[in-house]
Amino acid sequence: MPPGSDPTPFGDWLRAHATPLDHLDPAAPLDDLEPLRDLVDGARVVAVGEHSHFVDEFAAMRRRLLRFLVERCGFTVLAFEYGFCEAVPLDAWVRGEGTDDDLAALLETAVPIGLHDPARYLRAHNRTAATPVRFVGTDIPAAGGSLLPALAPVADYLRRTDPESLPMVQAARTIAASFAGDSAAVAAPAWARLPTTDQDTLTALLARLAIRFRALRALYVTRGDERGYDTALRCLEAACLGDYTFRAMAGLFAGNGLTADTTARDHYMAESLLWHLDRLEPTDRVVLMAHNAHIQRTPISFDGRLTGLPMGRHLHDALGDAYVAVGLTSTTGHTAEMRRDEAAPFGFTLHETPLEPPEPGSVEAAFADTAPGLAVADLRPARHEHLTGPDRIRMQSVHLHTPVVDAFDAILNTPTSTPNTHLEKP
Repeated sequence: MPPGSDPTPFGDWLRAHATPLDHLDPAAPLDDLEPLRDLVDGARVVAVGEHSHFVDEFAAMRRRLLRFLVERCGFTVLAFEYGFCEAVPLDAWVRGEGTDDDLAALLETAVPIGLHDPARYLRAHNRTAATPVRFVGTDIPAAGGSLLPALAPVADYLRRTDPESLPMVQAARTIAASFAGDSAAVAAPAWARLPTTDQDTLTALLARLAIRFRALRALYVTRGDERGYDTALRCLEAACLGDYTFRAMAGLFAGNGLTADTTARDHYMAESLLWHLDRLEPTDRVVLMAHNAHIQRTPISFDGRLTGLPMGRHLHDALGDAYVAVGLTSTTGHTAEMRRDEAAPFGFTLHETPLEPPEPGSVEAAFADTAPGLAVADLRPARHEHLTGPDRIRMQSVHLHTPVVDAFDAILNTPTSTPNTHLEKP
């Protein structure tokens, strides 16, 4: 039996249940994806992951799945691992505002994890669609790199509703600007170098603003409207969560962080999506794109230590079976490992790293032995049969130990992965 193959009962089950797919080409016909219709039937949110960012095959497959879910299944919203506040102008763009060339400026400071092509697809689709597809963001601002994209709309809102509070916002923006970057890889270490008084002053300012915002809700709404208030508050909460994340990451890097402290970001992402669902039409259905580690339902642990409760865990708790998580992985190939470098664009460099053979007990080993080509498997029947499944899945160039059948509703496996390590700003 070849190295990494899976002779377990799950391997036998997968041999009978994996569905081969025909294409990776995003523009290819969609008929081979029709077996997924049963998987997404009844789902309000379908999350599509990837074991690594910056992988060509995952980007292509996600674009195909987006087309299938929009064109064949009637999904009406794309949610992305992208800032809640920054998504507002991007939503206007995909629905026809501005010119085609404006996208580069809108995404100038965004880490390029595969948003350009889906955004362009939505804009082209919406030109003729009877029901335009919306775009929404779920994340804290700038991938945890800056509070400024959240504080700017808060300041604009308070100019109209509570100008007395503007000095607090301006003071917070001054401190935030002193360490802002395009990702947490830049901002977190810069935040850690701030004087403790600046760190604590920023936290205190944001906390006071948040309390005042909630306490004066009735007044603010009379000076504006419900939607404006709710959106501004969510942006302020993004700033508060971003500030909390800087502290959590500083503790993580120093080796004295609290258990699962960075979960605050995933919780914000889940709550952001639920915020959008509360304001969308009951018939709207959402495609959610994020890393596998964000969409899975099971906790993230390394060496037996709990490190995070993913967005998918929170969404499953809230939505039950109306939340469907599809993990993307690969049997062989390479991945793009990120190495911190504050001098580099976005604060890290990408390095093409060979994938080790699938570990025994991994979902990749099961696919290698039973469905070695491009294939997808609906894992829900295995879960209902209480079948003992794989206990690990790729995450970057290592394997994350987790009960895969519980973590995901389906796994899509590509036989190889090819990283794009040219990390440049548009």
